[in-house]
Amino acid sequence: MARYSVAMPTAGAKLRWLALAALLFAVCSPNNALALYPERIVRIVVPFAPGGGTDVVARTLAQEMARDLGVSVIVENKPGAGTIIGTQAVAVSEPDGYTLLMGTFANAVNPSLNVKLPYDPNKDFAPVALVARSFNIVVVNPKSAIKSIADLIAAARADPGKLSYGTYGTGTSAHLAGELFKNLAKVDLTTVPYKGAAPAITDLISGQIQVMFTTVASTASLIEAGQLRALAATSAERSPAFPELPTVAEAGVPGYAAESWYGLFAPAKTPKEVIDRLNKSAAMAVQSEAFKRLGVNEGLVMVARPPEELDRYFRGEEARWRKVIEDAGIKVE
Repeated sequence: MARYSVAMPTAGAKLRWLALAALLFAVCSPNNALALYPERIVRIVVPFAPGGGTDVVARTLAQEMARDLGVSVIVENKPGAGTIIGTQAVAVSEPDGYTLLMGTFANAVNPSLNVKLPYDPNKDFAPVALVARSFNIVVVNPKSAIKSIADLIAAARADPGKLSYGTYGTGTSAHLAGELFKNLAKVDLTTVPYKGAAPAITDLISGQIQVMFTTVASTASLIEAGQLRALAATSAERSPAFPELPTVAEAGVPGYAAESWYGLFAPAKTPKEVIDRLNKSAAMAVQSEAFKRLGVNEGLVMVARPPEELDRYFRGEEARWRKVIEDAGIKVE
């Protein structure tokens, strides 16, 4: 019978095998996976159609974060159902840091406008960074006798319901900024809904409506050209982009503040190490020249603070606008 011998591994060979096993374990371990993040494309879902303010902010953020992260960061537009479709898509995504949401004002008001959402805005998302805040401008026709917020209040009180303000959708910042003004100034303005800012502004210029609470991007050039008159900013503090423009609160409505904002969210249970890496990248991005230019054009105030600040800010906005919506009896048709 043939006899076979098996060579026993030497001590050196044993050490090499142990080293290889340790290396494989390290590569496959969760902690090391986090250390290697990111390894592939990161997506930022924008729950609006391309071309709007949120899309512009997201694309600028993606471009600058890609430089820092060393991988492609792309924007994926998923509009529909008042941002609900895109938001839900992120809520059910893997919590690995590769699918993010560009949240906005709409995410804070949707829980009050919709009885049943397919996600929980506070439980299904992890805050990453409050990227920027912006504001609306109260504008009127330059031929109007209304030259200040005090004039607007006086005219509205003199003839309740006669003055009208244009909005571009139920629950939008332009709509709720007007409702908050009505509430705090104790005036009655008639709401006229439009399908977008452009047709509303056209009617404001032609005199069909009397006032709007609209975005900087949609009105800055018209104000400069003398086609619209700016009365005040809706923000809590004066904007560096319009330092001469008083806030609504300064102009006679104490406590008034209505802001739009942009915040980056990840699915809940995304590892803290990944959240921290993304937060750091977003903070670097908003310091770029591209964001500085965007700040001037869009009237943005850059923020990019720790994730906890976005969480506090979001919950505060959700509670504040819930009261405004309930008091005004606003419902989505």
